[in-house]
Amino acid sequence: MKHLLAILLAAAALAAAPAALAEVWGYVDAKGVAHFASEKMDERYELFFRGGESFDTAQGLKTPRAVSVPTAPPKLIAFFEVSPSFRQVKHHLREAASTHGIDYELLQALIATESGFDTVAVSPKGAVGLMQIMPATAERYGVTRNLTDPRTNIRTGTRYLRDLIRMFPGQLELALAAYNAGEGAVIRAGNRIPNFRETQNYVKTVMQLYTMLKPPSMAPAGRPPQRVRIELPATGRSNMPPSIQAPAVPVAAGDSTRFE
Repeated sequence: MKHLLAILLAAAALAAAPAALAEVWGYVDAKGVAHFASEKMDERYELFFRGGESFDTAQGLKTPRAVSVPTAPPKLIAFFEVSPSFRQVKHHLREAASTHGIDYELLQALIATESGFDTVAVSPKGAVGLMQIMPATAERYGVTRNLTDPRTNIRTGTRYLRDLIRMFPGQLELALAAYNAGEGAVIRAGNRIPNFRETQNYVKTVMQLYTMLKPPSMAPAGRPPQRVRIELPATGRSNMPPSIQAPAVPVAAGDSTRFE
């Protein structure tokens, strides 16, 4: 009975706890690669951006109101303006955004989250390049090599993200969660963000960076907002193919074995 009471009290405390204010922390390393996270991972991280609303991933996410952070390190701000690694590939972002109907700023934020615009980044799980694509996912789109080539990587990752957005229409946060954890995990969670700390932090960071890059007021009416390297407590992300196919997506959607 005491054990049950303790569980109920813990659950009540969790439910009453306020959702964390949306923040992005980051730093630029010696190689010029930016690292971003939704929390301060270590002493290198400085507050980069703060949203005026809180995030509660259990209830889904809404794009927060942008609030300036005057103490944001100038080097982080400049990353999106003068970073050589970003400038070398931004024309590929514009091409992919135009071809697949996804906001340029979303791709900009997603790639910054995934790789910090490091074209040769490889995660512990084997995800490759700017958009951290698993080779098995790339194969479903007919890509079997050159994943470190910026144009190939961006085009492949954008197609995958486009299919996820179609699978979860009007729910960008679920598409992003699926990009990180696999759409199978999102579906099993009842079409909600899975209860994985990595995925929840990932979605927060991407959404907040997208907000910073393109405030909601600038987005076309009726169109959902569309996702710079993220460091999270868990190991690398994965977008392995699933055992589930959704009729809304013309290509078999991706899933992750990371949390199985």
